[in-house]
Amino acid sequence: MIKSMTGFGRSEYSDEKRSVTAEVRSVNHRYCDVSVKMPRRYSFAEETLKKAVKEILSRGKIDVSISVVNLTEDDVTVKLNTSVAEQYRSSLTELKEQFGLQDEISLELIAGLPDVMKTVPEIEDEDAITEALKIPVVEAVKKLDAMRQLEGEKLKEDLLKRREIIKEITGKIKERAPLVVEEHKQKLEDRISQLLDKSVEIPEDRLAVEVAVFADKCDITEELVRLDSHMDQMQKILGEGKQAVGKRLDFLVQEMNREANTIGSKANDLEITNYMLTIKSEVEKIREQVQNIE
Repeated sequence: MIKSMTGFGRSEYSDEKRSVTAEVRSVNHRYCDVSVKMPRRYSFAEETLKKAVKEILSRGKIDVSISVVNLTEDDVTVKLNTSVAEQYRSSLTELKEQFGLQDEISLELIAGLPDVMKTVPEIEDEDAITEALKIPVVEAVKKLDAMRQLEGEKLKEDLLKRREIIKEITGKIKERAPLVVEEHKQKLEDRISQLLDKSVEIPEDRLAVEVAVFADKCDITEELVRLDSHMDQMQKILGEGKQAVGKRLDFLVQEMNREANTIGSKANDLEITNYMLTIKSEVEKIREQVQNIE
């Protein structure tokens, strides 16, 4: 099944202690690059979540965003740092005496200073929390994957349409190619007749050699056969039903472009050159689309 690498999925999950929301976005990337953004206190679950994503998706730049709302405070403890509080009190007392200040050093003042009091997570069951995070992440990834499949079908239709355009044009080139040599022969005879007296007989063997050399230089039979083969191979890959074919298609497009360039340079005919410009345009459109296939 052909899949796009662009998509979005969102899912929510709640248990008795927390409500978790997961959003997953993906864009084009050569490999499978997964990044997870979530509260630092749950960082122990990061690798498990990345693995879960990679079990479903094989390519793309995938950003996972997780937000957690605690429904209870059972896993949070307030810690008092008396050492820091004492340093604040001592420094404030020294400051008060040095400048003759009358203000009182209150409990409210010291308690509000940085690092005197802070909440510390008390996580007792990392496995249970990891599972609570994993459930919405996997569901969001599945939704994203479904979106990528729908987009992949559209990409497949477009690629097959452009394949038919190229096949049609190569058919016209095959019809035109044999005429190029005949036209060159006629032009050569006309040119010689203009340069020489018409009473001078043109050596047929010499003319045949010139025409043969030209025919060999502009022979594009092998390139057309290979281009046809690439088109058939692309159709086969798109119809296989296998996932992650983007890299294979990308290589195939490079070969298609190489054959198109060779045909354009060897043809030595304006009409075929114009045909090849159209083919190169279609190959470029295929290349752009293939960049977004998983």
